[in-house]
Amino acid sequence: MKKVSCIILDDEPLAVELLKNYASKLQRLDVVLATTDVYEVIAFMQSNKVDLFFIDIQMPELSGIQMMELFNKDSHFIITSAYENYALKSYEFRVVDYLLKPISFDKFHKAITKFLDYSKEPNEPSESVLFVKVDGKQVRIQTDEIYYVEGLSDYIKIHLKDERLVVHDTLRDFITKLPEHHFMRIHRSYIINLHKIKSVDGNAIHHELGFIPIGETYKNEIKIWIENQSINR
Repeated sequence: MKKVSCIILDDEPLAVELLKNYASKLQRLDVVLATTDVYEVIAFMQSNKVDLFFIDIQMPELSGIQMMELFNKDSHFIITSAYENYALKSYEFRVVDYLLKPISFDKFHKAITKFLDYSKEPNEPSESVLFVKVDGKQVRIQTDEIYYVEGLSDYIKIHLKDERLVVHDTLRDFITKLPEHHFMRIHRSYIINLHKIKSVDGNAIHHELGFIPIGETYKNEIKIWIENQSINR
């Protein structure tokens, strides 16, 4: 299993130690440098590359934004900040997640899971089977036959190629039943099967059955997913 090389950069020594401790609990992470010194990171990166930065925004000599401008081409970032007001600016970079301090291990772990999902090499469509209750009977479907799922308050509509199934469920619960690397929530009302995407035009995803909109808060996740498809190929 390939390890994720990462750098921890924060001007607060306690924050660096906390993130190092969190990272040590996850076997996939390989912390190659953990420091409060931006120039140590710059010197290290002159002859090395890393997969992921944990990076603070407000630092006394060079800001996190300036550091991301330097290394945006080769690395992804998880921002660790006490301030929310840089979130919009961070979308210009390859930011996987934005963690507000104080950072719990649970939030740290979820951010790493999100990064691993983005970085996973493309697989063949899943052959997993799911049973859903429709009109009082359990209907068997293969998840790779799902194009997208539409949220309708306390119900969802599962869109297959030639059939629509209405099920008493919510998008939030239903997505946990789907193969995690093949489906993504891209709108408060829609989940998409990533293998069915034909094109993305910035505001909508197109597939064989038509198109569905991308919610404003999900655009960065789609952008990062697209970038990783190009990288992995």
